[in-house]
Amino acid sequence: MSFFKKIFSSDKKDPNLSEQEKKTLDKGLEKSKTTFFSKLSKAVAGKTKVDDDVLDNLEEILVSSDVGVTTTLKIIERIEKRVAVDKYLGTSELNQILREEIAGLLSENNTDAAVDYSIVKDVKPYVIMVVGVNGVGKTTTIGKLASQFKKAGYSVVLGAADTFRAAAIDQLQIWADRVGVPIVRQQMGSDPASVAFDTLQSAVSQNADIVIIDTAGRLHNKVNLMNELTKVKRVMQKVVPNAPHDVMLVLDGSTGQNAFEQAKQFTAATEVTSLAVTKLDGTAKGGVVIGISDQFKIPVRYIGVGEGINDLQVFNKHEFVDSFFK
Repeated sequence: MSFFKKIFSSDKKDPNLSEQEKKTLDKGLEKSKTTFFSKLSKAVAGKTKVDDDVLDNLEEILVSSDVGVTTTLKIIERIEKRVAVDKYLGTSELNQILREEIAGLLSENNTDAAVDYSIVKDVKPYVIMVVGVNGVGKTTTIGKLASQFKKAGYSVVLGAADTFRAAAIDQLQIWADRVGVPIVRQQMGSDPASVAFDTLQSAVSQNADIVIIDTAGRLHNKVNLMNELTKVKRVMQKVVPNAPHDVMLVLDGSTGQNAFEQAKQFTAATEVTSLAVTKLDGTAKGGVVIGISDQFKIPVRYIGVGEGINDLQVFNKHEFVDSFFK
């Protein structure tokens, strides 16, 4: 199955990872996994049963792994119920119990169903507007997405609507050149909505399949951010009705709890329909994906598990939990 079909198929099941993708995921989560299980081993040292002390330590470990307080309490509650049913549950089984309960929690959220991927069958071009603060890997994520889509045989047009930083425009140009896709850009300080409008017009004239629009990521004034993104949407709809079809928020997984705060700010400022969590390979904070997926009820569509152009993966929650507890 092609990358594009895996993402936009109307089938709501998790996409299957290739053997190489699974190896990359395992490697990308190595730091998070090693740190987590090192703490877990210390927490159960000398213990044979899952008692209150073990659960208290586990709660602290999950919170310190940036799973988030709300999600951590859900996980602890689920394990407490297991312990209540099986009085002789041993610490040797805690790994498997955690794996089962976290996987169950993410499955129950069923966040994949929040997006109707089949809409892409009826829409051309399919417009993705990417939001996120500076430094989270937003432009790099756009470049990697463009590469994946092009490899799958789809035509892509990029729009450099982050006009407040010359570096952002130049960086997106570098990615466009690297991937070999057209880009629409204007001078620094230009109206972002104007860039988005021109990008969609260009995409329509080229009969392009996908448009990816980069936007400015400034959180210092939520009202201004909201107004700007609303204007960009309104102008795009003059060219392509109902655009954008996806508003993707990019978060830096290595920032832990700060990623939660950014998600709160952006979801308050605009309607976010999907998430991409980057830089998981360079951090021990991989648990943030579990918490974000649980708390925001917005699909985590992609995760970044390496610096390579192919290391942006479609998020498969079952494979993620498997790699985390492998």
